[in-house]
Amino acid sequence: MSYSTQMEAARQGILTEQMKVVAAKEQIAPEKLMQLLAQGQVIIPCNRLHTALQPNGIGASLRTKINVNLGVSRDCQDLDMEYQKVKAAVEMGAEAIMDLSSSGDTRAFRRRLTAECPAMIGTVPIYDAVVYYHKPLRQITAQEWLDIVRMHAEDGVDFMTIHCGMNRETAARFKRNKRLMNIVSRGGSIMFAWMEMTGEENPFYAHYDEILEIFRAYDITMSLGDACRPGCLADATDSVQISELVTLGELTKRAWDKDVQVMVEGPGHMPMHQIAANMEIQKTLCHGAPFYVLGPLVTDIAPGYDHITSAIGGAIAAANGASFLCYVTPAEHLRLPNAADVKEGIVAARIAAHAADLAKGIPGAADWDYQMSTARKNLDWEKMFALSLDPDKARRYRAEAQPEKEDTCSMCGNFCAVKNTNRILDGEIVSIFDE
Repeated sequence: MSYSTQMEAARQGILTEQMKVVAAKEQIAPEKLMQLLAQGQVIIPCNRLHTALQPNGIGASLRTKINVNLGVSRDCQDLDMEYQKVKAAVEMGAEAIMDLSSSGDTRAFRRRLTAECPAMIGTVPIYDAVVYYHKPLRQITAQEWLDIVRMHAEDGVDFMTIHCGMNRETAARFKRNKRLMNIVSRGGSIMFAWMEMTGEENPFYAHYDEILEIFRAYDITMSLGDACRPGCLADATDSVQISELVTLGELTKRAWDKDVQVMVEGPGHMPMHQIAANMEIQKTLCHGAPFYVLGPLVTDIAPGYDHITSAIGGAIAAANGASFLCYVTPAEHLRLPNAADVKEGIVAARIAAHAADLAKGIPGAADWDYQMSTARKNLDWEKMFALSLDPDKARRYRAEAQPEKEDTCSMCGNFCAVKNTNRILDGEIVSIFDE
């Protein structure tokens, strides 16, 4: 028996090597994983040309995964520095890297990623087309947009964000229903501008079946881009966002008809009380396809701290069904993130993802917390450091304020509740001021 994609294999009852790896990582029965893959509720993005890939699954019943956006821009073109961020992101636990490079030799960087990086690699071809053709936007032809998709497929990327929900119907609704922040998606704004200038339909929408054939040939996962995601709380859950989601649900089914794996991108900026409802709407309109969210950011007032606003929203979203969190760094809305920003963003996203996995009862999630609690009870500092999400920071904080007594910390000293309760229960005498 032969197959082209992980979805097709699952539908034929074929257990692939990638499925075996994911099932072992997730502590899930291979048969259950295959069922979820066949239904489109789980994806394993794995372009057959990405030779360095260590497969991961995204979707229902699996651990929440995180994606890290990186890439050079016109103002910051150091490819080597950007690759060092990639390596650090993988070491810190990121399962996916999205290359958003918009300047320089983007293809060389992309090929290096798929040759060397074990994480899933994603791209947004619409950005690269502008760089690659280096001509006025309105002069790019429909065929040239599609050729860039094929190029990225040949370069080995595992998933691509395709902004095909921004069609002429969506654009017309956007113009009729004014927003405070208009369109904040880079890809969405580029395609909207192209359609307005040329008068043509979005080629990614008009030639969607051709794109699906490319994706099927390489086993690339379709990441349906949310061109109309809200860019501020005032625009959250408006008619433009929801109408695009309806279109993305239709495109999801068309992809599944060709055995192409799909995930759907979501908001954006959104107040906390709307997040759970948005997850339910997405699951209904998009038939349970994995949901990939940017944040959501739960307030607009915290430039410099948007890794925190994002983590709050991400935890709520993932606890209510989102499968994939795109990290947000403290530099969001301000500049290209540096290495320190990347680390802060990853840690915040991983906290959100793990908190959601605890809420969802993902197998094995609570074990980590139980081990940490046991180490704390035993005042085993080395064990605590080893179990920390960021061991270096935990160790550094303790070293910066050494306590008088090694079995305490400088906050409580001999007033340490854990130490004193342990001693009392062991039948010892506690005399705090005499020690």
